[in-house]
Amino acid sequence: MKQSFFLLAALLLLNFAHAQNKPVVKPKPATGQKVAPIVKERLVQVTTDYGTMIIKLYNETPQHRDNFISKVKAGFFDSLLFHRIIQEFMIQGGDPDSKYAPDGQMLGAGDAPGGRIPQEFNTKLIHKKGVLAAARDNNPEKASSNCQFYIVQGKKCTDIEINQVECNIRSSDPAFTYTTAQRNIYKTIGGVPFLDQNYTVFGEVTKGLEVIDKIAALPKDGSDRPLQNVRFKMKMLN
Repeated sequence: MKQSFFLLAALLLLNFAHAQNKPVVKPKPATGQKVAPIVKERLVQVTTDYGTMIIKLYNETPQHRDNFISKVKAGFFDSLLFHRIIQEFMIQGGDPDSKYAPDGQMLGAGDAPGGRIPQEFNTKLIHKKGVLAAARDNNPEKASSNCQFYIVQGKKCTDIEINQVECNIRSSDPAFTYTTAQRNIYKTIGGVPFLDQNYTVFGEVTKGLEVIDKIAALPKDGSDRPLQNVRFKMKMLN
């Protein structure tokens, strides 16, 4: 009886050892499943008399991206002005009326055919220094101009300032919160957080941040238009 017990135990141990040594077969992916293709981010070169900027357009904001690309390819932006500059805030351009505007003319009301672009707010995309964002008029949908844009210069922020903006945004979006990384960006690189979730961010300068600083520091008139015209040209790099 004891021999039968030990034999049974040995067989159980042997079977367990074989089970442990069996190769693991990974499940095959379900047939017919499609893997989403990786969309390469498009790059735009912006050339001015004060230097060149390279801008990466975000895939997270496809309507703004595609609109901007179509206008760059069509030469829409060529010879337009950065018509509004505010130091520690932003530089603005894209008004088609600026192309032939005489010195001193107030600008910023021009638009292109096609209507506004629906907002594409994204909590991951904040108004840090160097971002490209869409200007807009005061409309309840916060839809964007289809041609006017701005590039953020901004300034470094304190925790108190960031907390205040976060609190203001939560009044309409209770779940909103800045990540630790976003807070560090505002405190070390700078930006204009009070524009977050109010204007659509759709790209960023990856090269040539110093150009923003040069243009923002230029002498200007009472309408924030540079006293000397700052024209730009754009072209797609990919």
